Amino acid sequence: MAAGRLLRTTRREALGVLSGFVLSLAGCTPRQPAATRTVAGAVVALPPPQTSGAVPFEEVLLRRRSVRQFEEDPLTQEQLSQLLWAAQGLTDPRGFRTAPSAGALYPLELYLATADGAFHYAPSNHALQEVASEDRRPDLWRAALRQEAVRQAPAVFALAAVYERTSAKYGAQRSPRYVHLEAGHAAQNLLLQAVALGLGGVPIGAFDDEAVQAALGLAVEEKPLYIIPVGHPRG
Repeated sequence: MAAGRLLRTTRREALGVLSGFVLSLAGCTPRQPAATRTVAGAVVALPPPQTSGAVPFEEVLLRRRSVRQFEEDPLTQEQLSQLLWAAQGLTDPRGFRTAPSAGALYPLELYLATADGAFHYAPSNHALQEVASEDRRPDLWRAALRQEAVRQAPAVFALAAVYERTSAKYGAQRSPRYVHLEAGHAAQNLLLQAVALGLGGVPIGAFDDEAVQAALGLAVEEKPLYIIPVGHPRG
């Protein structure tokens, strides 16, 4: 298997990671209900994220552009790990994340689709849980009105929201604004991290919501907000 492909843990390792996930949740200050997923696949441990880089932040801002054409080369585990962490990773033992969240309620859920399958990101133990063992990028391409960036990219990220986590505190009228602002924060983090890694990406909002939910096995309360293809820029 190529170095860029995700390596699945053994059943014993998966149980150990899941146990750590539960314990780490118990120690976090921010609290939110888990989404009601019915599919529980293999757990994929990710390399630890790097917290320092060689590219100045100002240069990253200068170089950020939407990229819609990608080479076929897969992303490495280290690159995927860094991108996932940049969007929704933990930055504090109390459970705070890389992107700000109103009331530290964290309504967002992050998904990843590659040639190896589809995965849900668990920030608390920096791991992926498999939700599909087959390549779901063609399904996402169709759901995204056949936009070529989604079909070409070796990695397609998706941000979904559980609005009830925020509305329980801030009410149904105000909470959508807070959730959408948070999705923008997380997406920009991911896009800037891509530039720092020599990659490119583009945020996509034009898609069939129900088709995206079906492609990624989202829980009924998870509403898709963004699709973000990422890869090596072509040319």
